[in-house]
Amino acid sequence: MKQRASILDRYLLWQMMPPFVIALFAMLVALLLERLLVLFDYLASAGSSLATCIALLTDLLPHYFGIALPAALCISVFLTIHGMSDNNEIDALQAGRVSLLRISRPFMIVGLLLGAVSVLLYGYIQPVARYDYRAGFYFAAHTGWAPHLQAGMFASTSDTAVMTADSVSHGGTHMRRVFIREVNKNGLAHIITARRGMLTISDKTRSTQMDLWDGEIVDDPFPGVANHKPTVTHFSHVVRVIDHPAKETTFRSRGIDERELTLFELAHDLRYGVPGIEYRTLRAEIDFRIAHALAIPFIPPLAVALAIGSRRRKSVWGLIAVSGILVGFDQMLMFGHSLAATGRLPIWLAIWVPEALFCIGCPATLLRRSRGSWKRRKLVRPS
Repeated sequence: MKQRASILDRYLLWQMMPPFVIALFAMLVALLLERLLVLFDYLASAGSSLATCIALLTDLLPHYFGIALPAALCISVFLTIHGMSDNNEIDALQAGRVSLLRISRPFMIVGLLLGAVSVLLYGYIQPVARYDYRAGFYFAAHTGWAPHLQAGMFASTSDTAVMTADSVSHGGTHMRRVFIREVNKNGLAHIITARRGMLTISDKTRSTQMDLWDGEIVDDPFPGVANHKPTVTHFSHVVRVIDHPAKETTFRSRGIDERELTLFELAHDLRYGVPGIEYRTLRAEIDFRIAHALAIPFIPPLAVALAIGSRRRKSVWGLIAVSGILVGFDQMLMFGHSLAATGRLPIWLAIWVPEALFCIGCPATLLRRSRGSWKRRKLVRPS
């Protein structure tokens, strides 16, 4: 019996893993795509590099993982059970006295593991990643010199240098036929021309630099400067620093927003208090994270119950129903969190009542469906 149970568990998990991985990857791509376009547009106009955009997207991954993980679990369990139901595998298992509750057991174990991972994700990784994203976005927006150049416009990069370009694109960061004139303290004028140039902000020094390709550098002394003749230097690629930050740009310390605090930090501030954040706000935040993680193991029973439908009913209605329940529960929990944080509702009513209804309703739906299947088998059993 134990060997049969082990074989059944491995079979169910083997059937579940491919749709889980595909659903998780697809949801992450869909969630990141919209933010990726916004970041590309903003960072390109600010003159930031591609590495800055990739770093910001990496900081966003924990947030979107928290959204995609429960959804991917629900979709994978639903598709697995529905496929087995269409192939009459569920009927064969129930004929062998294997209940729907027993079938959903390996999925619930996976839900428990993902719930434990979610505690780490919601409690520790997401708060730090949220702060890193805000800090990275701040540095990208407040460091370096990134003017909005226009074609044919002269821009002063310093007290002794001006530049212009015949053609400008990508928010003033990509230029063609560039002209730069700079005079140093010794009276020597540097004239630089290049076929194309690009403005970027260095991630290491946080200074604005210009990459120039296919050009010439002419050192032309002022009249009266003795013993110096004009020189011409050809180059294929050169990098010039346009602007150094006058002072080191700093970002605020982590912890001003309660969403940037880890669970241990929330528990500490909940006990000893913290300036600027009220007690009910801290309590609502910590209860909201715990409720989110506790709800994940109860998703598989709901998906199993709604994946098995009538032969005459289309499966899309079951998927719509389970999606509506999960989205409604998530929105209700978020709305309750905002009400509890502002003190409009007590925390037990705003967060834990919807949590209890969801955690009780999911197994109850599965038990009701399992009991209905058992009654139907008794009616069709030959005497």
